[in-house]
Amino acid sequence: MTILPLVFTSGLASGINAYAVVLLLGLLGRFAGADSVPPALERTDVLIAAGVLFLLEAVADKIPYVDSLWDVAHTAIRPVAGATVGALIASTDPGSLSEVAAGAMGGTAALVSHLVKASLRMAVNTSPEPASNIAVSLGEDVSVAGLVTLAIFHPWLAASIAAVLLLLGLLLVWFAVNRIRAFRARRRERKAARAGAAGRPVESEPVRRA
Repeated sequence: MTILPLVFTSGLASGINAYAVVLLLGLLGRFAGADSVPPALERTDVLIAAGVLFLLEAVADKIPYVDSLWDVAHTAIRPVAGATVGALIASTDPGSLSEVAAGAMGGTAALVSHLVKASLRMAVNTSPEPASNIAVSLGEDVSVAGLVTLAIFHPWLAASIAAVLLLLGLLLVWFAVNRIRAFRARRRERKAARAGAAGRPVESEPVRRA
């Protein structure tokens, strides 16, 4: 099961930036001699397409609210990419993991990480300034590049780090959802209090007799 951690890590990374995963794997396979990279990802046309799409995502992912629209459009693309990459990786070592199982693992990991990413980016978009979006996007790009590169040379270490990051992401989503619920509850309470104060009858002053 030597390809198992690579399938998991590449799937998780695909849920964050599928084009970066394809581009990095292709470059590492073509120029770094990584045997675990499928030859299909090393093709020139694949590398060019992945590079162009990566540049588009690099721009769109750093613009508030545009990044969320981009995530919505990629809800199906990223899991499919993770499944495809996983199946291709399994095809390079037929005896270790079936292509169907690898595709299912890569697609599931990509779907979960995509949902975590999209949820966190929606929470970040509540910030009025764009600096937080740029910082988070750059952090995601660096994380994907680091995980994919590490997965080629130290697959189990990369898979362990990816699992920890996924767990942290799920915890952050849970925390953000609770904070949003608490904020909405307080806002409803304030509205109810203001409505009650506005509807309260004004007490007239007592008439004094001479």
